Formats: sequence, structure tokens, C-alpha cells
Amino acid sequence: MSYPRELFDPESFEHDLKRAPTPLAVYKAALAAGAASIGQRFAMGAPITELVAQRTGLVDELVTRAWRKWELAGKPFALIAAGGYGRRELHPGSDVDILVLTGTRVASKDHERMESFVRFLWDIGLEVGHSVRTVAQCRDMAADDITIATNLMEARLLAGDIALYEAMRTTTGAATLWPPAAFFEAKLGEQAVRHRKFHDTAHNLEPNIKEGPGGLRDIHTIAWVTKRHFGADSLAGLLDHGFLTSDEHRTLDSGQSFLWRIRFALHTLAGRREDRLFFDYQRLVAAQFGYLSDDQDQLAVERFMKHYYRIVMELSRLNEMLLQLFQEAILERDHAVEIQPLNKRFRIRNAYIEACDEQVFKRYPFALLEIFLLLQQNPHIEGVRASTIRLIRDHRHLIDDKFRNDLKARSLFIEILRQPRRLGHELQRMHRYGVLEAYLPDFGAVAGLMQFDLFHVYTVDVHTLFVVQNMRRYTNPENKDALPMCARLMAQIPKPEILYIAGLFHDLAKGRGVDHSQVGATIAAEFCQHHGLGRYDTRLVAWLVEHHLRMSTTAQRRDVSDPEVVNEFARLVGNRVRLDYLYLLTVADIRGTNPALWNSWKDALLTELYENTLRALRRGVRNPIEKEEWIAEIKGEALAILLPSSLSKEAILSVWQDLGEEYFLRHGPEEIAWHTQAIAGGRAGELPLVLIRPKTGRGGTEIFIYGHDQDHLFTAATHALDRLGLTIMDARIISSPKGFTLDTYIVLEAATHEMIQSDARAQEIAAALEAKLVSAEPLSVKTNRRPAPELKHFKLPTEVSFSADNANARTLMEVVATDRPGVLSQIAMAMRHCGVRLQNAKIATFGARVEDIFYITDTENRPIQDPLKFECLRNSITAALEP
Repeated sequence: MSYPRELFDPESFEHDLKRAPTPLAVYKAALAAGAASIGQRFAMGAPITELVAQRTGLVDELVTRAWRKWELAGKPFALIAAGGYGRRELHPGSDVDILVLTGTRVASKDHERMESFVRFLWDIGLEVGHSVRTVAQCRDMAADDITIATNLMEARLLAGDIALYEAMRTTTGAATLWPPAAFFEAKLGEQAVRHRKFHDTAHNLEPNIKEGPGGLRDIHTIAWVTKRHFGADSLAGLLDHGFLTSDEHRTLDSGQSFLWRIRFALHTLAGRREDRLFFDYQRLVAAQFGYLSDDQDQLAVERFMKHYYRIVMELSRLNEMLLQLFQEAILERDHAVEIQPLNKRFRIRNAYIEACDEQVFKRYPFALLEIFLLLQQNPHIEGVRASTIRLIRDHRHLIDDKFRNDLKARSLFIEILRQPRRLGHELQRMHRYGVLEAYLPDFGAVAGLMQFDLFHVYTVDVHTLFVVQNMRRYTNPENKDALPMCARLMAQIPKPEILYIAGLFHDLAKGRGVDHSQVGATIAAEFCQHHGLGRYDTRLVAWLVEHHLRMSTTAQRRDVSDPEVVNEFARLVGNRVRLDYLYLLTVADIRGTNPALWNSWKDALLTELYENTLRALRRGVRNPIEKEEWIAEIKGEALAILLPSSLSKEAILSVWQDLGEEYFLRHGPEEIAWHTQAIAGGRAGELPLVLIRPKTGRGGTEIFIYGHDQDHLFTAATHALDRLGLTIMDARIISSPKGFTLDTYIVLEAATHEMIQSDARAQEIAAALEAKLVSAEPLSVKTNRRPAPELKHFKLPTEVSFSADNANARTLMEVVATDRPGVLSQIAMAMRHCGVRLQNAKIATFGARVEDIFYITDTENRPIQDPLKFECLRNSITAALEP
């Protein structure tokens, strides 16, 4: 291979080698100079295929020259490149896998030379993987391990005994080991396992460009099967065998080049092998590829990632189609053909649906939707034949405005949404085949659209389909125990398709720089009207889309036990039908946004809001429950729990008279009964009292602190909880009229996001809290927990704002900041420093974003009026959270 002289100059290399006292520096310099030259050419936009080949050629030169230098060339050995090195696919940080093939037992002197040779390659800067084997050993190991068989299939002779190399190729080839059918099945299973590691989607927030679905390994899988079955050395060989069209080959080729460019950039930026497109690199690669932040609606990194996701989606589609073709050609070639007609357009061939002829979609364009309905209605069909997948791909252009306005097509799409089976599965398939975005252009607009934050871990299109899939799972008996309330409500709603349409459209207006809820409601209403839904159903869908965030934000940011909050939410909802649909949509949305977001605490919050709202709706929104009536009901239920105990009614009421109204508004009957028993049985000198319930109906571990009201208690408690490795999900801080504080914290283990699992852990927490609350030692501002590494990419400016809570004679302070361990503790210390008293708090975290609300007063329990205190709070909190 010829190289630019700046890449590798053989004459200069040999000249330097003769003058140097040892070869190490010369080889090392040659590798570094060649790598630098390739890196410069990459930065200047040279074709990536040339650069990868040149990197491989450079390594070939140095490895084979070192082989000769170590006097191994004249021996009965073969030096072989394997794996990615064997297929000439080296990037800056790629492993260099070499195999030394021997015909006989290696003499000790030669073995020492081989070890020295490999050490030398490491010393010059190559990441070497090596093995020394006989032909028989290669055969035995390849027979046991498909990965080894695959690596040997890609082996390439670098130097040495060609007869040994050919013998190895023969003994490990398809005629001897892993015939095409067995090889294909093994590779198909291998890919399925690999895809499951990435949740079977290429649209993860930090994708693996090599191993993830639609990544380089999917292209390798196609190439390996091609080589094993057809003996072709490249994907171009599939053209000759009629398995690939020219357009499809161009798509594979350009997709591979795009991924190679990203991989080359990642290796260069990381200074080592790196195949995950971490947040660290996404902005850098986007800028390197020419994506600039000149679009007000989308960040440059979001546009780059959208391009990436669309490329890998198309590669995934081709991978699925080609593997299906291989299955038919390799596994089913000798099977008896069994054909079952479905209608005049489709039939079933050996359990797979296929078009009756190549003109079906041209004559009947609506069949592009009909095929998915047939798959739903015939669950025994295992999939779509590859020839029909290709026909669908080739006829997607027929889905135009005329198609979308056709009554038959509109009826088919609505019928798909109304099917009792396989809705999520077939919508996913429609997306993979490119039909869904063709039929719903608004869905196509968000295909591959990511949001550069930690709250959304999937692209909008994938998230949308996960939401609908979550809704379908409500009807699955296997999921009944996991989400019993959702299963019950799903069985009660009159029209499930209303829920599915709302789920399908709830985020489709994202990426436009507008309020996606309002614009999405308009888009959804237009869809419903266009598809013949009635006025009531259309209004319901539009309302759900417009308000799809309201239940979540109300539950997480406001006090769902406050009658005023509940009544306000009930007025928005208006009736139980809307409430049921909105609850089901909210749960599916949260669970489809980020698997880590859903936990027992959110479950409990939403359930409490639902039940309180339902009670308010039953009374009627024009007859809202008043505070006094609410308190009376809560007390009555708590009293019913307590009376069977040893406490007298007089003792119970004696405790209650000191607690104040707000306490009864903020706690449920079971909590009140628990607290009352402990307070009544305690002694004044034993305060503060710390109670812990590891598992509660509120979805977290509940910690209750009762003691004399002192301004430092909140600061000390949050500091202690942070040091104990606990995440505070909710805080209710209440001061009684008699000078006592009644503070409740809902916490989860920071490491696992689970409730406390053992009595020993609960005792440890209680002891640490009791000690901290009575300690006079100054509190450290440092936390003993490190922030998650990915948080550094989502730094938000800290915002501190104030407003009046006139109804409760308090000041409302809202803090928006980047999440990290110890945030609440640091805010508490700032409040103490500024001389303000906390009366209540609402804690909410959305991905990397903290949105905490604090109800505060001065030390005399009055709303804050002093501008200096506002300034003190703003400056102290900002300084604490932005070091």
C-alpha cells in the first residue's frame, strides 16, 4: 500500500533505525507521526474510509517490520491479523489483535522472542491482544466459541507460513465448523442478547455506536453472515446474489462511514478506545462535524444527535430486513412451503405474512396500513417476510396527502388503535419500517429528536411509543400486581383508543420553540376531526394533550393534602372520566420518560392526588370541601384507628390540641395515629423524638421528628440525612402554636432509590439524627457524596425567586438549580444564616434540575418584608450552589 510520505516513509524509517541505539524510539516516533498525520487529515475532512485503511496499513508496516526484527520471519510460524484488525478496520484507539499460528510445539527460545515481540508492540503504543495457537487448537476453540470462529473468519495473513494460514482457514471454515445455518442462528441470538442490553432501542441518551442497535456491530453481523454463507468478502457481494439493492448498499455504506467518523472522533477526543457517545463528547463531536448553535429552537448537539438517530434507525431497518432475508435463504431454504391466504392482497407463507405479488402496494396503497392490522388480528403470524419489508420500504412514498385523506386509510389507522392486541408492537414495527412517520408527519418531525438533559433518556419518537406501550401493558394480567390502580382504571375507561391517541400526540409539538402542550392539543384535535371522532372524544383528547403535565407537576410541586390545591385541581379536571384518563396518561408518561424516574414515592403521590381529587369531584366542584370539614374527617378517621389502643380519648385529644390546624391538613389518619401514640407515650425531657417507618403508603421511608421548635433543626436534620446517604423526596415542616416542631421527611436510599430495607439501618438513621439534633458542633458545608458524573454536563444557573403566600401569611421562595448531593442541606444552612424560619417545603427533582419550593417567615413567624433578607437569601443560596 502506498502512503503519503508524512504518514510513513520507509527510507527515512530504515535510515533512523540504523542510527538509533535501540529500535524502540524509532518505532514509537513513526507510529506517533503517522497517527498525527492521519488525525490532521481527519480534521481536514479526508474520507474516513481512506483514514481507517491508512491506520491499518501503518500498523501493518510496523508490526511486520518488528516481526522480522525479532527474527521470527524465517520460522514455521504465521503472523495473522484477527478481528477488526483482520478486516482492516482500525481506529486510533482500536485493539490490535494478532494470532501467532504454529505448526509444532514452540521452542523456549522462540517463545521468549514472541513475548519480547509483543511487549515491544505495547511499548511503542499499540493496544495489543495476542494469542499463540496451533491449527488444531484454533479448530477446537472455534468449535466451542462462535466469537473465536468469527474472529478467525476475518483473519488476514501478515507474514510467515502461508500453508499454516490456509490450513487454519480450512479447518475453521464453514465446511468443517459452524455451517451457515448454525452460524446464522448463533449470530442472530448473539445480536438479540446484545440489543437487550440497550433496551432494544438505538435511541438511548448516551448511545454505544458500536454495540447498540443500528450500530457498527449490526453491520458486522450482516457482513459475517454474508461471508459465511456466500463466501463474499464485502457487503457488495450481496448485490451479486440479489440480496441487496444498489440504494440499500449505499445506505449501509454511507451509514458505516458516518459511524466510523464518529468513532474516529471519539477515540481522538478520549485518547483511547471509546465507543459510547457520552455527554462529554456529544457537544464536541457536534461542533467538530459543523453543527453550530444558530437555531433558536434546537441546540447544535440536539440537531447532531437527531441526525445520528435517524442514521442508526435506517441501519436498524436494513439489518432487520437483511437478517430476515438470510433466515429465509439459509434456515428455511429446504422447508416445505405452506401458504395460507388472508385476502387478495396478503397471505401467510410458513408463519410469515407476505404480499401476494410485487404490485400490491402500487394497486392498493392502503395495504401499507392494512398489513399491520392483519398482524394484530392474527397473532400466530410470526413476522413479515423480507421481500414484503422491502416492498413496504420501496412504496413508502405513496403515503402522501392523497393517501392520508383517503377514507380507507383513515379507517384502517383508527382500527389499528382500537385493536385489543399488539398495538405497541405494531406501532413499533410501523416506525421501524418508516410507515408511521410517513402517515403522521408530525411524528416524523420528532423522529430522532433528543432533549439534552437527564430527564428525558429517549428521543421523542421512542418515548412516545414507550408511552403507548406502557398503556397497553395496563391490560396485561401479568402487570396487574405492579400497577393495580392502572389496571383497574384501564378496565373502566369507555374508549381505550382515546388514551392511545393522547399518548401518541402528547409530545409531537416538541422542538418547535413553542408550548408543546398547547400546540400539541391543536394537532391532536385536527387528527381526531380528520379521522371521524366525535366532538366529545375530540375535546377529551385535546384536553388530555394540553394538560398532560398538570397532574405530575401538581403532585410533585404542590401539597396534595391541601384542600385548596385539591379543589383547584378538581376544578381543572371537572369530572371523573377526565381524571381517570389523565392519571393513566401521567403514569405511562413518567414511566416512558426515564425508567429511573418512576418510584414508589411518585406512585404514592399520584395516587393520593387522584383519590383526594375524586373525593372532591364526588362532592361537586361547586361545593368544595372546606378546611374545617377536611380536618374533622381526618381527625375522625385517626380517632377510629387510635381508640382500640391503650390511649384514652382524653389523652388523644390532649395531644391534638397542641398540634394546630396545619398539622392535620398535611398528614393522613395513619400518620396522625402513629405520631399521637409516640408523643403521648414520650416524656418532655426526652425530646427530640425521632420515629422511623421504613415502608409506608407514601412510597418512601418516613422520618418524623418532634421536638421544641428551634431554627437549627431543619438545617441539622437535612445535613444528617445527606451524610447518611439518603435522598429527601418530600419535607413537611410544621410549627405548632405551643412551640413544638413536627417535621416529616420522606426519604429513599440515594444509591438504590429504594426505601429502607432493614431495622438495623432504621436504627442507625434514628441514632445519627438524635445525636445531630442535640449536638452543638458546627455543621460542615461539604457533603460526603459525589455528584453523578453526568450532572456536570447539565449545569443550570441557580435562580432564587420570591412571592407572597398571602392566604397563609408566609413568603414563598422557589429555588431552581442543578441537582447534586447536599442541595437541600446547603439551602437550609443559607436560610439559617439569613435568619429566616422554614414553615413548609416541597421538594421536586426533574432529571438534573431541582425545583424546590420553601414557605418561609421571619423569626417572628411573619412574611418577610425586608429587602436585605431577600438579598441575603439569594446571594447565600447562589454562592452555596455555584461554588
